[in-house]
Amino acid sequence: MTRVTDAVRREAEYVGRAARAALRGPGRERDLVVQSLKAAAAALLAWVVASEWLGDPLALMAPWVAVVLVQATVYSSLRQAAQQFAAICAGTLLASAAQVLTGDTLDALALSVPVLMLLANWPRFGDQGIYAATTALFTLTSGTVSASAVGHRVSQAALGAVIGVAVNALILPPIHLRDVRENLAALAGEAGDVLHGVADDLREAEWDAQSAAGWSSASARLERRRDALRSARGWSRESLRLTTGPLRAVRRVPTDVPSEEEDERWSRITGHIGALTRTLAVAADADRTPSPPDGQALGSYARLLEWIGDACHAESRRLLDGGDGTPPGERAEEAMRELHERLQDGLREEAVQGPDRTAVLGTLLLQAENLWSEAVPRAWRR
Repeated sequence: MTRVTDAVRREAEYVGRAARAALRGPGRERDLVVQSLKAAAAALLAWVVASEWLGDPLALMAPWVAVVLVQATVYSSLRQAAQQFAAICAGTLLASAAQVLTGDTLDALALSVPVLMLLANWPRFGDQGIYAATTALFTLTSGTVSASAVGHRVSQAALGAVIGVAVNALILPPIHLRDVRENLAALAGEAGDVLHGVADDLREAEWDAQSAAGWSSASARLERRRDALRSARGWSRESLRLTTGPLRAVRRVPTDVPSEEEDERWSRITGHIGALTRTLAVAADADRTPSPPDGQALGSYARLLEWIGDACHAESRRLLDGGDGTPPGERAEEAMRELHERLQDGLREEAVQGPDRTAVLGTLLLQAENLWSEAVPRAWRR
């Protein structure tokens, strides 16, 4: 019972946070509210047109189609409208033909539904293929099958598709440009968090398997955030297809979206961090040959990672604010160069103690140089 109560409490807290975020300002939560209300409005409008104005006896089909066609983008609404309409036509026609051939509802279901379920997997239908089978069920169980009923059902599906697409395209058309900036800023911020966490661990006297597991987990979370950025970029591209300039102006969406080169840059940074954490994990493994450098060198390296993490956090703030950000000051630049020179001196000292230590520190230093080169914009460098 306690577990159920905790689960309900967590869900209630999540709903509360989402509601506050939707009220606070533009964002993903508010976009979801807008799309949900648009879907409800499309269904109501389709019902009024089909039932009240046209007096169609099969008016259910119109709102049923309209509500599912208020999709995340206008382009996906159009694409799924075509797929769903084709699936509904296939289901209606095949079920009606089966009823005419067999003269019995059960036999018609046994004849048509298996075929339609197989047809639902046809890639041309996308994820709308299941509507062929469900339409067949409605067709065969809703009463007498006739040419008139088939015509009503198909026409209502077309009406619902037109209304659903029109509502989605003309009333606050969904545009996902903001998602790109938010995900890119989150990726930069989390990259800085990972580097700061690694720096804190490097100051510890000893590493163990738990430390290595923590680095690997942090790197995996960063890669998932990178995947989320790629998904957001895909939605952004699709949301601009078939969406005209005047509609975007009415929606007042941001036009200064970060370029795709920024995605590539932070993908490279994520890759460098992953390589760094893997090197540290190998050095922390007592059963492996490479051994970590001495404490002084690691302390300098930790400070170096902290400076790079600070640069990542500054980039995150820049992306959120849309400004130039706050570049590292001159003292930070000088400290960064001093740390780099100190580590190079440490690399020469490690070479005297053995090639294993030299290999680890040299690899770590190279990865830090790659991170600094990518994380700090050239305009910030002096």
